[in-house]
Amino acid sequence: MIAAMGSSRRADMFTADGKPSDDDPRENGPRLGGERATLVESLRRQRLTLELKCSDLDAEAMARRAVEPSTMSLLGLVRHLADGERGTFRVLMARQDVPRLFGPGDGDFDGAVADPRVVAEAWDAWRAEVDFATRFVAGAPSLDITGDDPENQHGSGGGPMSLREALVGMIEEYARHMGHADLLRERIDGRLGQ
Repeated sequence: MIAAMGSSRRADMFTADGKPSDDDPRENGPRLGGERATLVESLRRQRLTLELKCSDLDAEAMARRAVEPSTMSLLGLVRHLADGERGTFRVLMARQDVPRLFGPGDGDFDGAVADPRVVAEAWDAWRAEVDFATRFVAGAPSLDITGDDPENQHGSGGGPMSLREALVGMIEEYARHMGHADLLRERIDGRLGQ
């Protein structure tokens, strides 16, 4: 009985019958591609998962915190990942001198309040950074181009970091937080998704 309950809840976020959906936008992407296509497709699926985990939620639900004393929320994750995209692709790889989007420290989580404007601004910022990153990666002559990470903010060990490493790091960052997103969404409405 417990197993049956778990399987019906697990897929209800995206399908009515508990079976994988042919409409899942994360599926049917490029296959058997080269290294760049594989990394780009993996990151695309992670980004889509964030959008799916946040779908159909109002500002109050997006800003709902995990559990005390955590400040983590789905809205905070959107803001955090927007800053992560910005730091990785604009600052590290494109060497642009731009500030963080949501302030120092935990501003991305602390400022994630239940206000529709804050939610809209977070999604606009995230989409702008994803768009920049997508264009940057597509236009890069090679995955071997490097950015400089002197303070080891991106896991380079404190030095040059290739675009290849930056993509893998961004995929890891999303994957880590999609586990959080699963738990946050379950807390909001009991839905687990695929």
